[in-house]
Amino acid sequence: MSILEKYRFRCTLTLGDIFGQVIVWLGVVFASLAAALSLMSRPVYAIAAVGLIVVASLPFLLFAFVVTLFSHIEISPITSEEVAMERGSRRVAQAG
Repeated sequence: MSILEKYRFRCTLTLGDIFGQVIVWLGVVFASLAAALSLMSRPVYAIAAVGLIVVASLPFLLFAFVVTLFSHIEISPITSEEVAMERGSRRVAQAG
């Protein structure tokens, strides 16, 4: 049995955990679009404003999401009873 087979990896992340981050990101996108609309007299500035806002905020959003994801990963050792039950269920599945 390899070392990875002795542990159970489980992700408990739900939409509710990242819902606030999604709402903030939508707010950033709408703010950048509002900035672009206000600068439409100069289209180059409008595109630059959207690009700057999105590019500057993306690393913060990704960092927040990755930290949230890592905090919801559970690693727990598998007991010998669970290993025996898993082997028994594999035998039944293979026999059927």
